[in-house]
Amino acid sequence: MPEPFAGWFAARGWTPRPHQLALLRAAEAGESALLVAPTGGGKTLAGFLPSLLDLHRAPRRGLHTLYVSPLKALAVDIARNLTAPIAGMGLPVRVETRTGDTPANRRARQRADPPHLLLTTPESLTLLLTLPEARALFGGLAAVVVDEVHALAGTKRGDQLALCLSRLGALAPRARRVGLSATVAHPEPLRAFLSPTGRAEAVRLIEARGGAAPEISVMLPEGHLPWGGHMGLASAPEIHRRIREARVTIVFVNTRAQAELIFQALWRLNDDTLPIALHHGSLTVEQRRKVEAAMAAGRLRAVVATSSLDLGIDWGDVDQVIQVGAPKGVARLLQRVGRANHRMEEPSRAVLVPASRFEVIECAAALGAIAAGELDGDPPRPGGLDVLAQHVLAMACHGPFHPDELYAEVRRAAPYADLPRRDFDDVLRFVEDGGYALRAYERFRRLFRDAQGLVHVRDRRVARQLRMNLGTIVETPMLKVRLRGGPVLGEVEEWFVSTLSPGDGFLFAGQALRFEGLDGLTCVVSRGAEGELRVPVYAGARMPLSTYLAARVREIIHDPRRWKALPPPVREWLRLQRRYSALPEPDGLLIETFPRGGQWFLVAYCFEGRLAHQTLGMLVTRRMERMGHGPLGYLATDYVLATWSAFEPTDVEALFEEDILGEDLEEWMAESSMLRRTFRTIATIAGLIEKRHPGAAKSGRQMSMNADLIYDVLRRHEPDHVLLRATRREAAAGLTDVGRIARLLARARGRIRHMRLDRVSPLAVPALIEHGHEWVAGGAEDALLAEAAALVEEATEGAEIFAGTLAAVAESVHVRAGMVDRPRRPRGKAPRRSGSVRSAARGAARP
Repeated sequence: MPEPFAGWFAARGWTPRPHQLALLRAAEAGESALLVAPTGGGKTLAGFLPSLLDLHRAPRRGLHTLYVSPLKALAVDIARNLTAPIAGMGLPVRVETRTGDTPANRRARQRADPPHLLLTTPESLTLLLTLPEARALFGGLAAVVVDEVHALAGTKRGDQLALCLSRLGALAPRARRVGLSATVAHPEPLRAFLSPTGRAEAVRLIEARGGAAPEISVMLPEGHLPWGGHMGLASAPEIHRRIREARVTIVFVNTRAQAELIFQALWRLNDDTLPIALHHGSLTVEQRRKVEAAMAAGRLRAVVATSSLDLGIDWGDVDQVIQVGAPKGVARLLQRVGRANHRMEEPSRAVLVPASRFEVIECAAALGAIAAGELDGDPPRPGGLDVLAQHVLAMACHGPFHPDELYAEVRRAAPYADLPRRDFDDVLRFVEDGGYALRAYERFRRLFRDAQGLVHVRDRRVARQLRMNLGTIVETPMLKVRLRGGPVLGEVEEWFVSTLSPGDGFLFAGQALRFEGLDGLTCVVSRGAEGELRVPVYAGARMPLSTYLAARVREIIHDPRRWKALPPPVREWLRLQRRYSALPEPDGLLIETFPRGGQWFLVAYCFEGRLAHQTLGMLVTRRMERMGHGPLGYLATDYVLATWSAFEPTDVEALFEEDILGEDLEEWMAESSMLRRTFRTIATIAGLIEKRHPGAAKSGRQMSMNADLIYDVLRRHEPDHVLLRATRREAAAGLTDVGRIARLLARARGRIRHMRLDRVSPLAVPALIEHGHEWVAGGAEDALLAEAAALVEEATEGAEIFAGTLAAVAESVHVRAGMVDRPRRPRGKAPRRSGSVRSAARGAARP
């Protein structure tokens, strides 16, 4: 490399890594590239080096390189890290960020005088492309860098970005593209995602070699290992000890509710007042930035975080990561582990803290996959029609277009490479006037065509509304949480606030808060709540167990030779299961039925993840109803599906036949509210339902009523409307995890093993303990302890001592899991019968 670059590297005792030089060579040849390198391998510097060299050789004004990140915090962090080499080498380069947090005056200046390097997000990039001056802004673009590309491809935000990249290809056809990632299970689809043609062969694959292997251990709670649960609170003393012994620790958890609970548990143990912070997506931007700045400055010993800190932020002083709860995916675990040390030559150190016995096995499966160098993850799916509708309107806001030209441009985006012309035309027709059933309404007329066939936006109002409602993230309606007379702390879901009465207490932002009342769309609270505290949970918060990891869990359970990697309590648990029942097979399906408490239980060991099990549970209980078994409810965990019924389930093989995904699925989807919820999301992204209106924000109730009215009109008068097609496609392929259910049923065909038992089996105990939570209310903790104790005693014929059983469920009672993440039925209240099957584990079940 020329000076001053060579001198800057030498002054730090560095030499360019081979993959950095390979990316430089690709840039010199004008080639796009996907760089896959371990965390700490200098990926970000590699992505920007060609641009910095180019600007050093030929200084210029205007936008040279566009950097796109999935996180605003990551864009800010990268901008901060780039200032050191730029200043150190005296380069004539200006770096700025453009996100939703950028002040209006800076946005205006960036449009008039853009920086050389602009760091942004998919949403802000889409907004920039809607501007009339987009061609002038991006016309001289030389490079686009997409960071953490694996986290975007295959998502709706990824669909949005792919369409933006295709538009940038039309505005700046010579701009090369660079993708950066540390964890890639399917490189070919990612190469296609980056490609200007939508085909993988147009992008060079550069893979970094070497790097220290991570050092990952498993930590169990002292004393008894819990049978069930997923919060990990029993290990809080060990987690706190680990934090005390390290310099800086990130404690990763899987949900925001779990983050609040773990933070509170650590704070209660924090007699030495170590600086420990909380970070998750529902806290305010100001609070998150404050925590990030404190971490970067070395003022914190630990931060408890969700996926809000998964990606890319470079904190080199973090010397350990603690993952509380099973990781749910190998790639996700490696991404989190990489936050420790953040140096390629030094091993990242991490500790896994499983919350239950099944989670111990899942952790062992993840460690085995890492040792074998194997990653998981599904390849990207086709692009969504709702995202396409938003993009079509956005391009019309930029300027007139011809449908043929836009269709060709859209097909150069990999998620839409195989988009049929009929779907494109239907989307365009919808954006123009709403379609056949809605075109009589003036509010849905947004585009018009001139005599030459060019499509124009109807007026400025349409463009203004699009820009106010842009984006593909549609969260459940949220309410701000504000201290009385003080600042806003963050947001909780509207439904959670609707269950509160003045004086009720709940945990949020690491504080015990007392609900005072509603002020418009704001939840007003005060500090210092006492007594029973609830914890907000969020729709879709629970991570799904990956297909690959689920298969490894089944293999470990079935093969006693692989049990040596498991702790003694888990080995004994599996031995007891083999003695009293049977072990699940990797390629079959074990189903147990047994009587208990005047009911009949059916437990199926599917290991396909909570989402798939929830859908399967609804379908199975519908079939049980028709067969006369009198189903009373079901429960889904990541590992098993459990149902309880008034009568003994017989002919269980018929309950799991593949035809259950035919008429049963269609009837359930038509009757359930799931299609309506899915339609609301689709319609919001497509622009049919507005989240915001000038001068006012819509409440969740208003949005739901609007969506339901339109849904009913379309079903009645235009059942083949493009948004209804998109709704059915997404509900079947995504929300219900039908693909995983189909693979399970196909795998189980002819290989179902039914064990009719006279008592609960050892492996079924965790599910029945969770089933017990479903009716916990008021002062029923002692009853739950006694119930769980009886379960374990019954399953093991006294092999577990009663004190151990108390420890096994103490976490669940302390957390009041029934209040955290599932509905509950007061004791003594008879369950409803026919037509009223309830789920005890819905995705965002109401307390």
